[in-house]
Amino acid sequence: MRAADHTQRMLQGWAAVGVSRVDLAVRRSDGTMLWQRDQPLEGLPLGWARAENVHGGEIYIRPARGYAWPLVFLDDLPIPVARQLAHDYGAMVIQTSSAGGCHVWLPCDRDLDEDARLQAQRVLAARFGADKASVSGEHLGRLAGFKNWKRGGCWVNLLCGLEGARRFPMQPGETPAPPSSTHTEPRRAIASGMGGDGSASAQEWGWVCRLLEAGQTPEQAYQRLVDRAASRRGSDVERYARRTIEKALARTRPPA
Repeated sequence: MRAADHTQRMLQGWAAVGVSRVDLAVRRSDGTMLWQRDQPLEGLPLGWARAENVHGGEIYIRPARGYAWPLVFLDDLPIPVARQLAHDYGAMVIQTSSAGGCHVWLPCDRDLDEDARLQAQRVLAARFGADKASVSGEHLGRLAGFKNWKRGGCWVNLLCGLEGARRFPMQPGETPAPPSSTHTEPRRAIASGMGGDGSASAQEWGWVCRLLEAGQTPEQAYQRLVDRAASRRGSDVERYARRTIEKALARTRPPA
């Protein structure tokens, strides 16, 4: 199967379960993030993405933020576990490296808003042994049919598509109550990752996450945070800024 076929099968699988809009992202080798947000699935600028990939860009995708979707992302699952989820629940399996780590997109029996996907990821990552650092409700995964330059330029391949009508049954305790609309805007506190914490530190952490997501380098975000927090943190500002950047990077860095 050609690289373009891997891409098309992945997108067709998402369309089959009802995902109609996506966020496409490129991380260039210098750390800059470029975004095509809230794009219709059938109109993605794949030629642009391929040109960026040829020049070392990493290509990522997710169902568009701001909507409820019946997909939950799990990162870094071993191939046997991923294939079992594909067998049992029709999951999509994307192999991202020759070492065998996989991204899994698990189709669910209901639409989940961003908050609900976050809660589901926490439970399912622990159950199946996925990477708990890739739990956010809006995490990016790699787009099949492109090269993974973090892993020596290996191809990102679709191993299993979203096949059949099987869906993972979301049980009480795995997610909150289902959303009342399939177009639910995620709460700002969830989008910034700090829940209901309205402290200055929480606001600055969310602000730093948004700076990094917008393409600023960690060094640029660090200096801006030092300037912003100096009067409040005093002599502790540099340690505080380093720690905040480290935490933000752990959340915003796309998966391998």
